[in-house]
Order: sequence, then C-alpha cells, then structure tokens
Amino acid sequence: MNLRRQLLLVSLLTLMLPWAGCEFIRETEIALRNGQQEILTGMARAVASSMRQYREEFPSRDSAYPVGGQLYIHALTSRPRIDGYFDDWPLTSDSLRSMRGPDGPVRFAVGSDEQAVYLYVSVSDRNVVYGKDQVVLVSSSPPELREAITFRAEAPGRILSTKQTQYGFAPEPTISAWWQDVPGGYRVEARIPSGQLGTNLGISVINTDSPEAAGTRSNSYIGRFPGPSRQEINALMRAAAKHVQADMRLVITDADGWRIGHSGQLGSEDGGTQSSRVIRRAYDLLLEKGVEATLAEPDPLGRERQPYVSTALEGGESGAWFRSSDTGKAVIAVAAPVTVGTEILGAVILQQGTDAILSLTNEGLSRLIYLTLVTTLVVAVTLLGYATWLSRRIRALSIAAEEALEGEDLSTALPSALANDEVGDLSRSFSWVLQQLGEYNAYLRSLASKLSHELRTPLAIVTSSLENLEHEPLNEASLGYTARAREGADRLRQILAAMSEASRVEELMRNAEPERFDLRAVLDSITQAYGDAYAGRVFEFKCDVDAAAAEGSPELLIQMLDKLVDNAVDFSDNGDTISISLSGTEGNFEITVSNPGPPLPERMRSQMFDSMVSMRGGKDSKHLGLGLYVARLIAEGHGGRISADNTDGGVCFTVSVPRSTTSQ
Repeated sequence: MNLRRQLLLVSLLTLMLPWAGCEFIRETEIALRNGQQEILTGMARAVASSMRQYREEFPSRDSAYPVGGQLYIHALTSRPRIDGYFDDWPLTSDSLRSMRGPDGPVRFAVGSDEQAVYLYVSVSDRNVVYGKDQVVLVSSSPPELREAITFRAEAPGRILSTKQTQYGFAPEPTISAWWQDVPGGYRVEARIPSGQLGTNLGISVINTDSPEAAGTRSNSYIGRFPGPSRQEINALMRAAAKHVQADMRLVITDADGWRIGHSGQLGSEDGGTQSSRVIRRAYDLLLEKGVEATLAEPDPLGRERQPYVSTALEGGESGAWFRSSDTGKAVIAVAAPVTVGTEILGAVILQQGTDAILSLTNEGLSRLIYLTLVTTLVVAVTLLGYATWLSRRIRALSIAAEEALEGEDLSTALPSALANDEVGDLSRSFSWVLQQLGEYNAYLRSLASKLSHELRTPLAIVTSSLENLEHEPLNEASLGYTARAREGADRLRQILAAMSEASRVEELMRNAEPERFDLRAVLDSITQAYGDAYAGRVFEFKCDVDAAAAEGSPELLIQMLDKLVDNAVDFSDNGDTISISLSGTEGNFEITVSNPGPPLPERMRSQMFDSMVSMRGGKDSKHLGLGLYVARLIAEGHGGRISADNTDGGVCFTVSVPRSTTSQ
C-alpha cells in the first residue's frame, strides 16, 4: 500500500469528529429530556392530586360488565349530514370500531354534540334482505328495563326507525336515519336526540339470508345487556383546561383507560426547524430511537392502552418518549394515577413537545453534521495532497539514487538535499553514502596500477635471487623448493601484468592514432581464430550490414573481444555455441557476444564493469575481475558503450561503437 493510500486511511479517523459530536448531542438530549420528564411527572402528580375533588365525576367500575364491551361516544366538533356516508364526520377512519358479523366485519362509531347522538354502522352482508336485515341500538338506564331503537329499510334512502319500550313498539319520528346500499353490504346513519337514550348503550346487527329464515344476531357487548357507555365529562374537561400550558396536552382516563376528558394540543408537526431527510437518517442511526410520535396521539377508539398508561392505572408513575421519523418531532408523555385511598379512579396523562430542547428539530445536529463532514473532506483532501507531494519527493530521490549508480562517476547531487525535514536528512545521507562509494571505486580503479608498481621491484629482487640460487650447489630437496618458488614468482608476474593492463590500455587509448578499418572483416577473422583456439566451443558470426567502416584501433577492439569471449567460454559448457554478431543502427555499430549459461544477478549488473569486480565462484572466486573493466575502457575509448543483459537461457554483451565519419 503506497503512502497516499495510507494517509487516506488515516484521514478516515477524522470521521470520529462527527461521531463524537453526535454522541455529545445524544447525551445532552437524553439529559435534557430526562429533566423535562421529571418536571412533567411532577406536574402530572399535582394534577392527579387536584382531580380527587372530582371523585363523583369519575365513572365507577361495574364488575357486572366486561371491560372493553362499552361503547365510546366521541365528542364531535361538527354535525355530520345524515346521508349514509362517513366522510363528513369529524373523525378519522381509525375511530371506527369493529366487531365480527355473519358475512364479515361490522364497523361502527358513535358521536355526540350537546343536543344529539350520532350513529354510523357499516355492515358486510352478501345478501341484503329488506325488512329483515336490521341494526338495533340497545339502550338502558339501570335499573330500568331495556329499550331498543331498530333501523330497518324497505328500500335505500331515508328510513323510519322504531323504538321498543316496556309498552311495545312504536315509530319514533324524532330520530332521523338513512339506509345506504353499498357493494358487499349496507350502511346506516342516524341522529338520535340525547333524551331518547339511557346510560348503557350497545349495538346489535341482525342478518338474514332470506325473508323466511331466522336472523343471526351480532352484538357489540357481552351478555344480555350492554355496559355503560363512556364519553368525555364536561366538568373534568373544564378542570383539565386550568392546568394546560402551551405545547401541552392533558388527558384524563377512568380506571379502565377510557378517555373521559382532555384539553390542549401539542405544537404543529412543522414546529421547529425542518431538516433534510439525510439528516433525519443520520439522526436515526446516531441518536436514541423512540416510538413513533403518532402513538402519542389520543387513541382514536377512546381507550388509552399505552404501556405507560397501564402502569399508571395499576398505581405507578411512568413515562415514554415518542418521535416521528418523518418530521423529527419528539413528544414526552407521563402518566400518574388518580387515587383516593387505595381506590384508583383513573389516570392523568400529560404530554409535551420537545421543541424547546436539543433534538432533530433544532439546527444543532444539522450544523454539526454538515460542519464535521466538510472538515473531514478538507482534511482528507489535504492529507492526500500532502501524501502526493511527499511520495513524489521520495520517488524522485529513489530515481536519482538509482541513476547515480549507473554512471561511471557517482553523482552525489540528489534532490531535496537542502530541505530541513526527514526527507532532506535521507537525501544528505544518500549523498554521503554515494560519496564514500565513489571514493572507494576510485581507490579500486587505481589499486591495480598501485599494486603493480609497488610489487614490481620486490618481485624483481625475488626473481634475481632465485636465479642466483640456481647456480649454487643444492641438494634435491632444495632444488624442488627453488623450482616451486620460481613458479610462484612467475604467476605473481602474470598477475601484475594483468593488473597493469588497465593502465596500459588507458595509455594506449590516449596515444593511439585512430585508423579507418573494416569492422566486419575484423570480426569475421577473429571469430575463425576463436574457433581454432577454443576447440570445445562452437563459434558463429552473423552480420546484418554490407559495409562496416569504423575508426579506432582494431588491435584494442580485438583485445576487448578477447575479454568478452574468454568470459563467455568460462560461463558455458563444451559443445555450446557462442555467437558474435554485427548490426547497424543510425550512427552506430552494435557488436554482440551471446553465450548460454547462468543469468546475471540483478545486484551485480550495475557493477560488473567496475575494476576488481568478479562474479566467478568456486575455484575462480579469487579472480581479480579486471577483464570486463578493460573491455569497458576500450569501448568507451572508442566513443561507445558496453552493456550486458540476460536472454532466454543465456547472457548477451552488447558493444556500441560509432560509425566512421571520414570519407574515403
């Protein structure tokens, strides 16, 4: 992984900034919300305590009637038109209560204003039988007898209802009712004066399949008689209004959770500053989630059964937090029981919006997320740019160091050497290493000539002493020692000759008079000579040019080829083919010597033409390594260059020399 990618990954750590900010906001909001909930709990406790004086207004629980079987009478803010349609009722469709009928569900709702009670019933009926199918509103005021108002029709439209009392059946003209046929059933809508009904209400639906068949009855209540209906009580409504503040809603329930009073309303859904959907998603992921705020609304069926309300109806205090995922609006709700002694009369529910505290409707989270995201992007781009600049400096230093090793004279001028940072220190360190390496190479180049000069006189003394010793009378053992010493001196003389060869070549290159010669003829002739000299190898000559006029010293070029061929023979086996070729390029001739054998090691390719550098191993590991150095001196003395490369299964040395520019 390169430096830019590493710094890019490091820059991702800046994402901890928005996370830490959101954590701070979350903890702050939780703390503020808990404080607000404690305040609301105290207020709910105080309101519940004040409700004790209205003990008589709270409906008493009657164990004779199952809980949940009562009808709830909704308070209507406007009067619906009696036409068999529910769309003009000031209620939502969720306010329709359901019960099971013979052919499907029966949905109904009961509402009231100050003068009348309104009834709406939607019946699923596959076969409507006029005169037999009917809806019955059962009414009673214990201990009085049961009464019933029956709605049946001979045809769709306005119908005349019948009231059953202890005296029998009689039409009731004060009741306005409408029968509306719809696909799959029918609807009944009626307006009944309040004085016509008792305290207990229930709905029955009688369904028949034919005029002769007996009807099937479905009741909204359990048992023979309906239980007491529930509705909001004016005295409790007025009492609740005294305790309501802005952006607050107060709900009072009886012991079974039926809503019997409420006052106030929460702020509009658009209250507070609106945030984008992206910010809301971030809020959902980062901050604590609550139940949907729509669940904080009063139950459309009239009975509050939220867990925190159930806790209050059992004698405890509880609270809950609601939040809308669409608008971000949050609501805190608490409930406290209304008790007299050990008797629980009901519960007080107090709800308040959280626009005043830090939440999604506040701009704090939006500004934090936008600011930290922009900061993260700026930091990432800055780090990426810095990484690009730094990696370019390091790469330029690396390329310059490699190029410095390729030249004959090591260059110690590297980029960033004047910088005061770590890259500058590295550049100066490389420059010092290259300087030391250059001095060492210069020492190696001059070592051969120095050694040959210094050892020549001692070697001459040893040689003359051995010659004089040979003229003295010696026994056989002494003669053997003398002969071996003479052989050693001869080998030492050959080594000194090889060591001084480079100096002689340099001197010859400086003093030699260049001559014009046919390079092709020289190579053809010398290749044949190599075939005779190295009988164990096969030599071949290839030429791609017709005329090969060159300038220089043919004897020195032949000496250069001797070094290359000797190297090729040493690294090949008997029977191998050594190829010498001549080709032409624009302004130059290229001489190549190719042989099979082991490839060149990469670490030595830039040093193999230096003085006293050898790649031989085994018994030749002490080879002085001057042959390729001499070959380089001759190639460069002719204005050319020499190089070596690995090929498929061997090595190829290439010598480039200029063409002759002198006309004949």
